[in-house]
Amino acid sequence: MLYVDDMLIAAKHKSDVQKLKDLLSAEFEMKDLGLAKKILGMEIYRDRSQKKLFLSQKGYIQKILSRFGMSTAKAIDIPSVANAHLSIAPRTAKEKEYMSRVPYASAVRSLMYAMVCIRPDLAHVVSVVSRLMGEPG
Repeated sequence: MLYVDDMLIAAKHKSDVQKLKDLLSAEFEMKDLGLAKKILGMEIYRDRSQKKLFLSQKGYIQKILSRFGMSTAKAIDIPSVANAHLSIAPRTAKEKEYMSRVPYASAVRSLMYAMVCIRPDLAHVVSVVSRLMGEPG
């Protein structure tokens, strides 16, 4: 027995999509939900005039920023800055107390998901911050 929850079909020609749907519906009970707007937390945008498809994780990124109290953080054009100084151990008692309340590993996992899906530009930053998972400073 096989249960398929969701499925996306993409093809160069609409007729090919319809043929596949017809074949599948002849074998399986299925429901056509129309054009996909979202998959795995990613929004799908189409520019039919240019025949392009775009994926966005804007909603996901806003959600994780909110979850980790960074909704008001200033946006920058690059994933990291050259003069960022990260340390393995907190420098002060106040910093150590603050970091003990930060779900650091969960934040890094959230960044990894974004990186793997559609943000490969985050790979270096995620690699650097992952090294501090034991005791972030």
